[in-house]
This record gives sequence, C-alpha cells and structure tokens, in this order.
Amino acid sequence: MINKTLYIREIKGSIKIMAAFCAVITMYVAIIINMYDPEMTKTLDRFVEMMPELMASVGMKGNASNLLGFMVSYLYGFILLIFPMLLCILRGNALIAKYVDKGSMVSLVAAPVKRRTIAFTQMAVLISNIVFVVLYGTIVEIICIAGSFPEEQDLKKLMILNIGLLCLHLFIGSICFLFSCVCSDVKYSIAFGAGIPAFMYVLQMLANTGGKAEKIKYFTFLRCFLRIICLQEKTMRESELRYCL
Repeated sequence: MINKTLYIREIKGSIKIMAAFCAVITMYVAIIINMYDPEMTKTLDRFVEMMPELMASVGMKGNASNLLGFMVSYLYGFILLIFPMLLCILRGNALIAKYVDKGSMVSLVAAPVKRRTIAFTQMAVLISNIVFVVLYGTIVEIICIAGSFPEEQDLKKLMILNIGLLCLHLFIGSICFLFSCVCSDVKYSIAFGAGIPAFMYVLQMLANTGGKAEKIKYFTFLRCFLRIICLQEKTMRESELRYCL
C-alpha cells in the first residue's frame, strides 16, 4: 500500500530534523538521569517547594523515591512530551498540507500512483519518524541507566512506560496528519493540527496545578498516558502519583 520511492525520499528529507530532535533528547536524558542522587534530588525538591504551581504545571512534583520516579517527574512530564509532539506537528504538516499549499502535490498525483497510496506512504513516514524517536530515546535511557545506576534498572517498567509514550505520540501524530490531509492551506493545518495537541497540553498544565482546575484533566487525552505511568510505577510514593490520577 506504500510507494517505496516516495517513502525513501521522505525519510531522507526527515534525516536533518530527526537528527536535531535526537540530539536534544540525548542531551536531556543523559543530564537528567545523571542528576539523580539524594543530594541533587533534595535541591530539586526545594525548587518544587518554592514554586509548587509552576513546577507542577510541567509535571514536576519532586519527592522521587527511585530513579524511575525521578525520570517520571523530571523527564516524562515535559521533555519527552513536548519534543516528540513538535516532531509530529512539523512532519505531519510537511507531508501533505505543505505539498498542497505549494502546488507540489500536482506532480505527485500526476505520477502513476494512486492517491490512497500517496496518503498511506506519507502516513508511514510519519509513523516511522515517531517510532524511531521514541525507540532512540528508550535506548539512550537504557544506556544511561546501565552506565550510571545499574542497580536501579527496571527494563519491564521502562519499556511499558515508553510503549505508553509511543501510543500517545502516534495519537498526536494522527491528529496532525488528519488536519494536514483535510486542510488545503498550511495555516489551517497548523492551526488545528498543532493547536489541538498544544491546547490539550495547556489544559493538562492547568490540571496539574491542582485546586478547582484539577477537574480539567478529564478533558485531555494526555491523562491516558499519565494513567499508564501511575499503573506501572507502583513503587512511587502517593505524593508522586497524585498528579497522574
């Protein structure tokens, strides 16, 4: 159902942006994992105490009882949500809507290839990009944990956590790709394809601050991923799980 030539061309076109995102993820994952130690954790917890609402808004609650809990608080709450989301938005828009907006889609549909095949090929490219970034991030995490804290390594929970992350970004990618196909103008494709995931994240940030805004969490799809975190990380203290529920 996909055109091999078009798929290879689009994958080659993704290399630079993929390399940039992988470099950023490598830097943050390595820094945050290597920051894990009792003294540094106490320092970060002081920041949480000083600015509880600000830190909570990006999923950072502190009081981590183990390495995975620390990663959930300081890595999965912001970095591994935002950067793959940006990739979904940029590539989702570029694969269909950008071609239509520039008039380049004419050359694609003029080729002896069905339009359905073109759409499925572009979708396969986006899925491949998302899978690669999440898989790359998982490998970096495993390497960093094995090198710095082998006694804290829990591959089963880490893999399930990242499978949940992958599902979340595939869902976000599907939203971006849908509006890329539906909208013939790039500005509308970005407005809806990027606007909906961004709006959901803002709602989650408001919900994380607690109080009356906490009920907003029931209106965002990010809560599904946060629930996976809570169900898998049973060794975390109740205070660490509170923002997921």
